[in-house]
Amino acid sequence: MLITTTPIIQDRTIKEYKGTVFGEVIAGINFLKDMGAGLRNIFGGRSQGYEEELIKARAEALEEMKRRAEAIGANAIIGVDLDYNVLGAGNNMLLVTATGTAVVVE
Repeated sequence: MLITTTPIIQDRTIKEYKGTVFGEVIAGINFLKDMGAGLRNIFGGRSQGYEEELIKARAEALEEMKRRAEAIGANAIIGVDLDYNVLGAGNNMLLVTATGTAVVVE
């Protein structure tokens, strides 16, 4: 499965457009990672716990989008966009959404 942010794939012809596909993941940030990030906010530095959760959630959203594209007969996804939001009363949930156009390329 080819996945790209561009509207075309170089040296490939789009044979058929299958439609828009999505992959969504809502990840909870546990108390310890939240506390560690709070300390990083005070003293400076990168929050490794949050970064790991973000990387994992992004990979899962892309994988979910890929599964949905395969289910409708696509072999590539073009125009991919990733969006990130925080949810929950304490902003302790991370929403990652991957969106793209499922296509069949030759």
